[in-house]
Amino acid sequence: MRSGEEMDQMAPTPTGPVEASLAYAEGFHVEDEILQEARKRGIEWAADPILPGAGAALCFLATAINARAIVEVGTGCGVSGLWLLRGMRPDGTLTSVDIEPENQRLARIAFSEAGFSGSRVRLISGRALDVLPRLADGGYDMVFCSAAKHEYVDYLAEAIRLLRPGGIVAFDNALHGHRVADPTRRDPDTVAMRELGRLMRDDERLRPLLIPLGDGLLAAVKTG
Repeated sequence: MRSGEEMDQMAPTPTGPVEASLAYAEGFHVEDEILQEARKRGIEWAADPILPGAGAALCFLATAINARAIVEVGTGCGVSGLWLLRGMRPDGTLTSVDIEPENQRLARIAFSEAGFSGSRVRLISGRALDVLPRLADGGYDMVFCSAAKHEYVDYLAEAIRLLRPGGIVAFDNALHGHRVADPTRRDPDTVAMRELGRLMRDDERLRPLLIPLGDGLLAAVKTG
C-alpha cells in the first residue's frame, strides 16, 4: 500500500471541496508493491507513469469489454501495461510499442514480477507510427495511447482502424496538467490535446468520455 507521503507527491494538496473530492477519487485506488516498484522505476527514468486513478480506469475498461487483444502506444516502464494486463482475459495478449528499448527492458521486469510473460506480452521497439500500420485491421479490443502528444491525432486514426466494433480507444494526459481547460495555454501539446478531444466528439463512429482521474483519461467506444 502506498504511504501517505507517496500519495501526497502524486496529487496536489486539495484547496477546496472539488479538489478534495478529486483527490479522494484518486486515492481510492491502491497500488500493490509490484506497481509501486514499476512506478518508482518509471519516475527515475522520466517515463511519466500513468497515475493510479487512470490506471484503475484502464483496468476497469479492459475488464468490462473482456479484452483479449490490446495495443499500448508507449510502454514506459510497465505501469499502464500492468493495469491493462490485470483487466484482460487470462488468455489475452498485450502488444506494447515504445521507441526506447530501455523502457521496455524495465517494463519486462515489472511484467515478469507480476507473473505476465511469454505469450501474454509482445513488446515492439520502434516509432509508433511506423509500427501501428503493420497491425491487423479490426484485430484489437482496445488501444491505449500514452506517448508523443503531438502524434495523438494520428494515433486516433490508426486506433479506429485497429479496433473491432465495440472496442475502446483511450488516451492518457487528456487534461495535460490542467492546461487543456485553460484557454490561454497555446503550447503545441495542449493544442494537440484540445484538437484530439474535438475530433473524438465530432466523429460519429465514436462515443467519447473524458474521465477526470489521474491527468485525465479520454476514452471512446467504436460503435461500428
